[in-house]
Amino acid sequence: MTALNVSSDPILTLSYFLHFVATIVWLGGLTILTLLVWPEARSLVGRQEHGDVILELLDRVRKRFYPLTNLCLILLIVTGLYQMGKSPYYDGFLQITNAWTRAILLKHVAVLGMLIIGAAMQWGVLPALERASLLLRRGKESAANEMEKLRRRERSLLIVNCILGLLVLFFTALARAI
Repeated sequence: MTALNVSSDPILTLSYFLHFVATIVWLGGLTILTLLVWPEARSLVGRQEHGDVILELLDRVRKRFYPLTNLCLILLIVTGLYQMGKSPYYDGFLQITNAWTRAILLKHVAVLGMLIIGAAMQWGVLPALERASLLLRRGKESAANEMEKLRRRERSLLIVNCILGLLVLFFTALARAI
């Protein structure tokens, strides 16, 4: 039986572990929400008289998920920078000199897209949804149309974010295969 090959750099090992966990939580959560939770909840809202309860549940899930994704982003940035600096393929900031650096650049472009979409959702769509929801609860029926538009925008942004997340994983796999 062979001994477990332990890295000579325990910080790098911990960095990989935290990076993997943050990736799973962020991209896994995003995928589950986009492909399972939101479509099923939307179909239930249309069929039940308790649609308000389901919409409230979605709002609560959203409010718990976004702080978690923010924490994951911080972990991903810190651990990713450390790992990049330790890579033998890394030649310096914005030095695109080999296939690995090209794959990492494309990965970071996809991550940047995800960050922009996440910011638009957190500071644009979600507050607007909360305002529209408040207006609906106060009896302003005109807010229903706005609410529907915002939910469609949210869904579209989630789908684009999910696709970008898959691209992040693809470019990561490409870089790891080099």
